[in-house]
Amino acid sequence: MVEQEPARLDAVFHALGDATRRRMLRTLTGGGRTVGELAAPFDISLAAASKHIKALEQAGLVNRAVEGRTHRLCLAPGPLASAHQWLGFYERFWSGRLDILERLLREEAALPAPGQPAVATPTPAPAGRTDPTTSADLPTPEGNET
Repeated sequence: MVEQEPARLDAVFHALGDATRRRMLRTLTGGGRTVGELAAPFDISLAAASKHIKALEQAGLVNRAVEGRTHRLCLAPGPLASAHQWLGFYERFWSGRLDILERLLREEAALPAPGQPAVATPTPAPAGRTDPTTSADLPTPEGNET
């Protein structure tokens, strides 16, 4: 299972890497669609649309129900949550770094101009944020090799 998760994330990011597929997913947030309905807004062949849909299915982002000759597609948001969780690590990492930068800039701004007497004024950390000093302070995203 652990070895399958990185492959699943790769498939999700591959699927999200194409504008047509992202628009197809957005369309599916409004409810299920047939293959024809999903392909209609795009200036592509039905065969090309099917290839995009196949990439979405392989990533687990779309479920297909077959009713006779009609193939109905609906959004499967679970893999998007996994991708969001993976990206959350980097959001926390950069937020921590930006908090440190903000603190340093405030401290620098509080320094007296050359030739002026020094007056120490502590700078409070931004409310509600942590202030990690190294990336070791942050958890690593599961399945991440970078």
